[in-house]
Amino acid sequence: MEQINKVKESLNNVIFGKEEVIDLLFIALLAEGHVLLESVPGTGKTKLAKSFAKVMDGDFSRVQFTPDVLPSDVTGIRFFNPKTQEFELRVGPVVSNVLLADEINRATPKTQSSLLEVMEEYQTTIDGETIKVEAPFIVLATQNPVESNYGTFPLPEAQLDRFLFKIDLGYPSEEEERRILHTYRLSDSYDEISSSLTLETIREMQKAIKQITLSDAVTDYLLGLVHESRTNHDVDLGISPRGMLAVMRASQARAYLENRSYVTPDDIKLLVPYIFEHRLILTMEGSIKKTAGQVVTEIMRNVAVPVEAGAVSK
Repeated sequence: MEQINKVKESLNNVIFGKEEVIDLLFIALLAEGHVLLESVPGTGKTKLAKSFAKVMDGDFSRVQFTPDVLPSDVTGIRFFNPKTQEFELRVGPVVSNVLLADEINRATPKTQSSLLEVMEEYQTTIDGETIKVEAPFIVLATQNPVESNYGTFPLPEAQLDRFLFKIDLGYPSEEEERRILHTYRLSDSYDEISSSLTLETIREMQKAIKQITLSDAVTDYLLGLVHESRTNHDVDLGISPRGMLAVMRASQARAYLENRSYVTPDDIKLLVPYIFEHRLILTMEGSIKKTAGQVVTEIMRNVAVPVEAGAVSK
């Protein structure tokens, strides 16, 4: 745990005002999930992803998505080598530990779907041959808001459901921007980040979080939120079983990072907005009246929060 805290401190010295976002990235890493970062251009999405990848002592790869990127550019290809007169396999950037999918919504839906298999099953298939991707593996994808850009392709529901969190970075505050100017005036502090988390340490933590317990009351609370999302009159498609498991695993990871052996209702309350909002499909009438975030708030308000020893519910 001390290693994680040191890494967080290092990242907070480079990325200002994003302490909660950095916490969520580590929760996603330990929960074996993926993260979609959304904000307008220039707010540090790519820098945050690169900085986070740098603290891991593993393989980092990046794909700059554009409309002309092909699925084989992501997964890999089998090509004919005229020198050897044989077909050779060249794996793509998905075979790594941290994959930065930069501006993912600029790629066509066909190319976006090339990530579906590896995000869910930790493997990719190239011309019938299955290539395993070793844990830990996390996709950090960035996208600009769809409504503010031409030439973007909204991510389909199946793709969105494979992201554990969707995080809107937003603009930094005036004081945070002052710190950015002061820090980067002379040098890029990104160069000061060093790799300090080994892959084996991360794998051990990923196993350890599965020992974090959920009481019956907390389990019922989680199930109540999931089922409320499916019966809400403004929702056309609610939270899937994959989304339900995502809440459980992320809550276990947060409890582990908080040095607890059990999940509290507050763990779930904190994480549900980041997990539910991008998964909900609203009805036509509902989308006119409300945003997905407002519906999530309504869902949480309609489900009673259990009061447990050791948990302070707000």
